[in-house]
Amino acid sequence: MKVRVKIFRGNNFNERSPKDYQIFEYTGDEKASVAQLLYELNSTDELVDADGNKCEKISWECSCFVKKCGACAMRINGVPRTACSFFLYELKDRELTLEPLSKFPLVKDLTVDRSFIFESLKNISLWLEGKAGHSPETHEFRYGSAKCLMCGCCLEVCPNFRVGGKFTGAVTPVNMFRILDGQEKNDHRKDLKRSYSKSYYEGCGKSLSCRDICPAGIPVDDLIARSNAAAVWGRG
Repeated sequence: MKVRVKIFRGNNFNERSPKDYQIFEYTGDEKASVAQLLYELNSTDELVDADGNKCEKISWECSCFVKKCGACAMRINGVPRTACSFFLYELKDRELTLEPLSKFPLVKDLTVDRSFIFESLKNISLWLEGKAGHSPETHEFRYGSAKCLMCGCCLEVCPNFRVGGKFTGAVTPVNMFRILDGQEKNDHRKDLKRSYSKSYYEGCGKSLSCRDICPAGIPVDDLIARSNAAAVWGRG
């Protein structure tokens, strides 16, 4: 399968122009993922574009190739996805455009700095203190919560999220549920509820644009409702 691949190159995506994109031609198995495509392009002794021009290797991130780490999140034909879970046979035509996530500071090419995600969860003290409880009734949702890749795709489509703001996006309720559900009733649980209201509940516009974009298939809207119930509505 031959694919025309258009890739953003540079370190200023917000002021991009046509000259900041480079065209490559890739020939390979239609079952190959975008991550495999990028790996193979960079594995050549000398990377050349479709016009035969020599160029630097493409900057992108990947750790697992099996949709476990979230590091390879990027915009694929305009939609935030993980590169390892989008395959060439899914293309409607043989055109592929790869761009970095636009909501995070750009490092270079397809690599962005997603540290805000991890720092925001640390700032709201999202961890267990004391004994951890367990309820068979909520196990399915706690398991779904634990599947979060921290990839940032839900934040990319969220109209209320911006790096550096107080609103931390759907990553917070998705991960908060399993902590609140397991945290015994103590001062730390009270602090979690307060931080949840400030960092998520008060800033969510309820657009639910995050609902269908999750690469891991997490029931985002269910977890948001359950976290809201436990932290804000007094039902947990």
